Amino acid sequence: MQPEVGAGRMFRWTLKRGGVIAPDERLPWGQSIALGVQHIFAMFGSTVLGPLLMGFDPNTAILFSGIGTLIFYFAVGGRIPSYLGSSFSFIAVVIAATAYSGSGANPHVPIALGGIIAAGAAYAVIGLVVMAVGYRWIERLMPPVVTGAVVAVIGLNLAGVAVSDVTGSTLDPFTTTIGLFTTLAVALVAVYAPGSLRRLPILVGGVIGYAGYLVLANGLDLTRQHISFAALESAAWVGMPHFTAPVFTPNAIGLIAPVAIVLVAENLGHVKAVSAMTDRNLDPYLGRAFLGDGIATVVAGVGGGTGVTTYAENIGVMAVTRIYSTVVFLIAAVVAIAMGFSPKFGALIATIPTPVIGGLAIVLFGLIATTGGRIWVENRVDFGQTKNLITAAVALTLGAGNLSIKAGNFELGGIGTATLAAIIVYQVLDARGSRATEAAPASEPAAEPGAALTGPADVPLR
Repeated sequence: MQPEVGAGRMFRWTLKRGGVIAPDERLPWGQSIALGVQHIFAMFGSTVLGPLLMGFDPNTAILFSGIGTLIFYFAVGGRIPSYLGSSFSFIAVVIAATAYSGSGANPHVPIALGGIIAAGAAYAVIGLVVMAVGYRWIERLMPPVVTGAVVAVIGLNLAGVAVSDVTGSTLDPFTTTIGLFTTLAVALVAVYAPGSLRRLPILVGGVIGYAGYLVLANGLDLTRQHISFAALESAAWVGMPHFTAPVFTPNAIGLIAPVAIVLVAENLGHVKAVSAMTDRNLDPYLGRAFLGDGIATVVAGVGGGTGVTTYAENIGVMAVTRIYSTVVFLIAAVVAIAMGFSPKFGALIATIPTPVIGGLAIVLFGLIATTGGRIWVENRVDFGQTKNLITAAVALTLGAGNLSIKAGNFELGGIGTATLAAIIVYQVLDARGSRATEAAPASEPAAEPGAALTGPADVPLR
C-alpha cells in the first residue's frame, strides 16, 4: 500500500483522461460533473428515506448531507473521497425518544435534534482522542464480533417499523400488497436491472412502487387514500429550507448519544475500504474522519437535519467506476445543497405513500441486519469460541427485544443497551483468553483467535 499523497492539494487535481482516477486527480470537468450527479443518485434513496422514517423534513436532510460532505472534506484535508448522508443508526432511537407514530411530520423533532447533537459531539470527541493517541484501541474495544452484532441489532430493532408501515394500522390488504410489491421491485432491480440502474435499487424500486400505487389508487380507485398533488402544485421552485432549533432533554440524549459508538465502527470500516481501493494508507486520517463526521452531525442537528455518516452506496460506485477523485464529491455536495433550497422537491418527496416507504424499509433494514453477519464472515469470526458466541447472543437478544434501561430522567434504548452489553461482555470474556494466550508455551501456540482484532469490514449501513 502506498503512503497517502497530495497534502496541501485540497483544491488542486491533476487532469487525467482515463484509467484509474486517484483522489488527487480528476477527469475533464464535464465528466466530473456527470459523475458528481451519479453520486447524488447513489445516496438519494437512503438519504431521503431516512428522514421520512423519522418524520424529518427530507429537504433539510438533503441540504445538510451536502453541507456535511463539505465539512468532512475539509476535516480530512481532501484526502478521503466520501459522501455523508442520513444515518440509519439514528432511526430506532429517534422513534423511541419522540414516540413518533411512523407517518407524517414528527412533532417532536426538536427533542430528537438535541440527542443527535449530543451523539455528534461524542463522536467528535472520540475523533480528537484518536488523533491524539491513535486508533488501535478502537479495534480492540470493538472487534468484528462486537461491530457485527451491533450492526445486526440496528436492523432487527427497526424491523417492527418497516412491518407497521407495510401493514397499516388496520391491516389493509391494499396497503400490504403495495408494500410487498415495492419490496419485490427493489429486489428485482438489484439483481436484474441493466447497467448502472442496478446500483440504484432503492431509488428505482421506489419509483416503481410509487407508480404502482398511483395507478391502482388514483387511476383505478382501489383505495380512498389517493396521492394528493395539491401541495406539490403550490410549492415554489426555490425557497428557504425548513430549519428547526434543537431542544435538549436528558431522556433523548440518553437514548440517542450512544449511537456515536456505532458511527465509529461504521466509519472505521468505510475508511479502511476506501484505503484498500485507492491503495493508499489512510489510517493516519481516521481521527480526522471521525471528527469531521461528528462535526457534520452536530451542524445538522443544530438546523433540523438528521445525523449523517459516510455512505457505502457511494463507496460502491467508486469500486465499480474506479474513479476516486475527491472533486466529484465536492460537486455532489454542491448539487445536494442546491436541492435543499427547492420546496418543490420537498413537496414531491412528501407525496410518497407510507406503504411504499415501508416496502423500501423492509429491504434496507434487512440489509442492515444481514450486514452484521457479513462482517462476521469476512473477518472470519470463530463462533466456536464461547466468548464470541455469547457476545453476539446477548447483543442480538437485547437489541431485538428493545430492552431499555431507565435511571431517573436518563434512558438507554435497545440499541444503546445492546452496544454497551456487547462491548462489556466481550472484554470480560476475552480477559481470560488473553491471559491464556500470554501463558501458552512456545512449543504449543495458543489457539488461533480468528480475526477478532482485525478492522471491521465495509459496512453498507446508514
